[in-house]
Amino acid sequence: MVMANLAEELTRQGHQVQLLTAQWHPDWPKQISHRGIPVVRLPNPSVRGWGTVRYMMSLGRWLRSQQTELDAVYVSMLKHSAVVTTSRLKNSKVPVVLRAEGAGDTGDCAFHETANFGHRIRHACQQADGLVAPSQQIFDEMVSSGFDREKIRFIPNGVQVSPVHSDEQRRAARLTLAAANPILTLAESAPLVVFTGRLHPGKGLTKLVRAWPYILQRFPMARLWLVGEGPQEGELASMIGAMGLQSRIILPGAFDTVEDVLAAADAFVLPSLHEGMSIALLEAMAAALPCVVSDIPGNRILIDHDDTGVVFPVDDTRALADSLIRVIESRQLATSLGNAARSRVIQHFSLQRSAADHVAYFRSLIEQKQLR
Repeated sequence: MVMANLAEELTRQGHQVQLLTAQWHPDWPKQISHRGIPVVRLPNPSVRGWGTVRYMMSLGRWLRSQQTELDAVYVSMLKHSAVVTTSRLKNSKVPVVLRAEGAGDTGDCAFHETANFGHRIRHACQQADGLVAPSQQIFDEMVSSGFDREKIRFIPNGVQVSPVHSDEQRRAARLTLAAANPILTLAESAPLVVFTGRLHPGKGLTKLVRAWPYILQRFPMARLWLVGEGPQEGELASMIGAMGLQSRIILPGAFDTVEDVLAAADAFVLPSLHEGMSIALLEAMAAALPCVVSDIPGNRILIDHDDTGVVFPVDDTRALADSLIRVIESRQLATSLGNAARSRVIQHFSLQRSAADHVAYFRSLIEQKQLR
């Protein structure tokens, strides 16, 4: 989604963009248009190991065939796609820029320490013409892992900033979602807290589920939506069932866009154990939602306690519950936090600014390549 959003904004600014990704299912078409942007899907069989090899071979062939048409290539994640792209375009005039994703145990730098051939992958990535770190934590991890500090450009994630939603739009969003999926039906007055993102152990969602009964004691009508998919979905569903919270905590799956989800919500929560710079959090801030987040470096970049959101200690379930209760019971506090968060996104983390920063970096690397 980060790359798709960036591609859309680059196109809006007048640049020609093409997205390249994997054909994750054999029935999927090999070429589509996403928001008016051409997307090419390369074969990636589901057979473990062979699927990765087949994808890498297809990527290498595509790059060779399109090399004369390219001005720059931007690769998400310091993994297999980065290895192939850096290798294939090493002696060309086309700069290769790699974007590191994730921080901590789930980040790219940690992947290099644990994956098969991880050190070789890291060495190949270090040969790229440019590198982008979307958060300070990722920047620091890359430097510690041996990446050239001078090659790394800190370009924060950016999100589209839409007009602030009114109370009428909040009601309309709730009705729209309920019509699309009856399990999302809730009373107009019911407080709604949402999480959007990957359902992964690193997101701290089991602590959030354990905190919810405390919130229900204060607000019996409150609802929690855990929007997304991921490896922890089954565990969370079992936990919610065992606690008798099936009608209070909903797992509605993933959405193509979370705009209606955020418009329908009263608060956003991100109890992660580690984050780089969360797009989900930025989207919630841009929607002027009061955000309750765990006290980790990735969240602290965006949220100042009691200014642009509420921060709670990572391992404190009761503090998480109390923080959510605070923003639910005080409309004045919620509005103040949401407006401040939105202003911060507009100033520093808009998609327009992120795209402009990327273009400036790409152009500088293109000029360097042409001089060699």
